Amino acid sequence: MTPVDFWFDPVCPYTWITSRWLREVERVRPVRVRWRLMSLQVLNEGREVNPEDPEGEWGEYLWHPVRMCAAVEREYGTEAMGRFYDRLGERLHVRGEWDAPAGALADCGLPAERAAAAESTAYDAAVRASHAEAMALVGEDVGTPVTAVPAPDGGRAGLFGPVVSPAPRGEAAGRLWDGVQLLASVPGFSELGRARTGEPDFR
Repeated sequence: MTPVDFWFDPVCPYTWITSRWLREVERVRPVRVRWRLMSLQVLNEGREVNPEDPEGEWGEYLWHPVRMCAAVEREYGTEAMGRFYDRLGERLHVRGEWDAPAGALADCGLPAERAAAAESTAYDAAVRASHAEAMALVGEDVGTPVTAVPAPDGGRAGLFGPVVSPAPRGEAAGRLWDGVQLLASVPGFSELGRARTGEPDFR
């Protein structure tokens, strides 16, 4: 079973789509995802944010979902956080329930009082430490998500992305995974991309 570290900020729609692809990869390849946290709020600290960018308008709210994920991870473990993210992302991105993310706790059978973590700084240090681990793998000039796979030298090879919309299914998901593994295995590989068109497709 190949361990894959996946760093996510739950507010990012494209990261949510990538996470759905990874859930499909778990079904068609011998892969186990380890869910990790990163933060757009931390990433943007000290940077000038485009005033037309929704992230700039959200401000402090960007902390709320990631803090809730951190609280679930601390109390119930990484796998529980992954299941919480499944439900949280569905509410935020598919159903548009940005005003009530705490409903995802009930979806997972978790105590409603964990919602208080959204406005608590008690989890920020853990989020920052996890975020720093992702940045150490890929550098500071990327965003969310970050995916890390085992490297030929026994370490980990990290990549920003993949950013894909909609999420491939079945063997198409597996082929994309095979390509990601191949790229990550090349020590000198650093960048591959093309312009993104259209809105996030959650199908």
